[in-house]
Amino acid sequence: MDERAALALLADRLPAVGDDAAVVDGLVVTTDMLHEATDFPEGTTRETAGWRALGASLSDVAAMGADPVCAVAAYAAPGFDPAEIGAFLDGATGVCEAVDCEYVGGDLDEHDEFTVASTAVGRTDDPVRRAGARVGDAVCVTGTLGRSAAAFRLFEAGETARANDLYRFVPRVDAGRSLAPHATAMMDSSDGLARSLHQLAEASDVGFAVEYDALPVDDGVRAVARDAVDERALATTFGEDYELVVTLPEEALEATREAVDCGLTRVGVVTDSGVEMDGAALADEGWTHGR
Repeated sequence: MDERAALALLADRLPAVGDDAAVVDGLVVTTDMLHEATDFPEGTTRETAGWRALGASLSDVAAMGADPVCAVAAYAAPGFDPAEIGAFLDGATGVCEAVDCEYVGGDLDEHDEFTVASTAVGRTDDPVRRAGARVGDAVCVTGTLGRSAAAFRLFEAGETARANDLYRFVPRVDAGRSLAPHATAMMDSSDGLARSLHQLAEASDVGFAVEYDALPVDDGVRAVARDAVDERALATTFGEDYELVVTLPEEALEATREAVDCGLTRVGVVTDSGVEMDGAALADEGWTHGR
């Protein structure tokens, strides 16, 4: 059973599953698990790992349009190296401070592979869900796409300083709050733009038509891409970007764009059915844990 099938099994047993975070009495709660083999390429510092692990959960809070409250992490490694634990804490507290959230600790355990399980809690009385996109809405993304894909290529090339810099991202909490009053549907792009569009389409029972040339492709992608086909794959299906993919009424676009300081790019429109890019079907491909 692959990850998608496992998630479908969970959805059958847990009707509340399906959004970036669970919503309970005004709180949003989310958890993530990252492993060295799949999520932290060789050359990833413990500080970057701490930043990224907590950032992944805070991104889910952002996707619900919520205010982060606190975060915790379970840290497991083959041994407890004081310098590595200290660097991890620097990253974990750093990303939390960047979005005005409190890092309140967690758990330690020995494990044969460096692994982090993080949980973040946020607060909102009006969460933005994946269901709600309407035909005619604009579909937009924050920031740039492909930043993590570029980092992976740089790790492979041994350019670890630049790779670690790209691999640390600021969760789009401020953008999520700005988008929430107008958004009809929203999620983060951790699985890649293509898969995010398919997930939104399924949740909202709509389709999407987007244009590749409209995408805000990160400059780092163009620097590492082997050719145009590779560039498109890195920007749309690699995933792990943690930008927000959002739908909102066209009439709200200009005012919302002015309020989002990380950049908001209109990449297409909500349609009746199908997920297309440049007029052709866009495959449901993206990041898969255990890849």
